[in-house]
Amino acid sequence: MGAADSVPGVSGGTVALILGHYHQLVAAISHFDREALSLALAGKWRRLAEHIDLRFLIALGLGVGIAIVSLASLLHWLLENRLPGTLAVFMGLIVASIWIVARQIQRWSTTAWVAVLLGTAVGYLISSLSPLAGEPGLLYLFFSGVIAITAMILPGISGSFVLVLLGVYHHVIGLVKALPRGELTLEGLIQIIVFASGCAIGLAAFSRVLRWLLEHYQNVTFACLLGLMIGSLKRVWPLQQPTAETAAEKFSHRVFELVPISEWAQPLWPLLLLGIGAASFVLAAEAIAVRTYTPRDVDAKLDEGA
Repeated sequence: MGAADSVPGVSGGTVALILGHYHQLVAAISHFDREALSLALAGKWRRLAEHIDLRFLIALGLGVGIAIVSLASLLHWLLENRLPGTLAVFMGLIVASIWIVARQIQRWSTTAWVAVLLGTAVGYLISSLSPLAGEPGLLYLFFSGVIAITAMILPGISGSFVLVLLGVYHHVIGLVKALPRGELTLEGLIQIIVFASGCAIGLAAFSRVLRWLLEHYQNVTFACLLGLMIGSLKRVWPLQQPTAETAAEKFSHRVFELVPISEWAQPLWPLLLLGIGAASFVLAAEAIAVRTYTPRDVDAKLDEGA
């Protein structure tokens, strides 16, 4: 999830779905509520840990954090030097994920099909937007965190791509890359804290809405998520021609053009193999997860849906 969230175009929520713990993640985050606050004020730490599924969140949070910090430079190098192949892998991941999400829909009603079409339209529109520009202030960074984390938990919408659209992706990823090197200034540290606070508040608020939707309208919700994933495929189409100084700069600022297959000068078979390999990996991981993963009963209704 951390690796996916570091790259514009791929959603960490998609990875959570692939690995089989999406419902548990939504349920655990949504349990940061009044009851959790009451348990904390009363000093009932064991009950609080059980209420918010603390062991699960710590393990997941460590994995996400380590991946974001350690893989940011590698992923940027891949986008700069191996853009078509990297996008081919991402596209394979998303295509296989679309199949997995489609299997979550238990009944294909007219409403479900409408939700798919609406989700596809929204996903395509978001993938076609151009980014804003300008130096972000603290308030802008805070609300950018609120909006981006909402996208990150949704399969099909890349939180990093939302940061690109908001014009803060390079700024935020630069702060993250400076952190492990010890190059972060006091101003940079304040900016990270403000951005992280926005992420925390946005995640806690939106997870309640998403949990309610999964409890009461699971079929329609997954149909909409499926559409978002289909619409987002435009963003990771491998045949893109960079026009900026570097492919990474082009990808991040959306200064690029889609190239028709007939005009693509390089061999297509390596991209096809990368996409098929990525899709096969996702389907294999999902099959293993289905056989071996048994989520704890953090939320009865969500577990039934899972």
